[in-house]
Amino acid sequence: MGRGRAKAKQTKVARQLKYSSHDIDLDRLREELTTPYDRPSDDGTDTRGESLADR
Repeated sequence: MGRGRAKAKQTKVARQLKYSSHDIDLDRLREELTTPYDRPSDDGTDTRGESLADR
């Protein structure tokens, strides 16, 4: 048996992902992708104690 049906299904799923409109919460995504060391604290330093202005 060939790959015809499997390939057709993969193509269909790829098109759905490419062209469908997804509601993405960019703030939540940014929060998940940043490490705790990248997040600034309230006093203007990052969590390692370095000033953000020193970078």
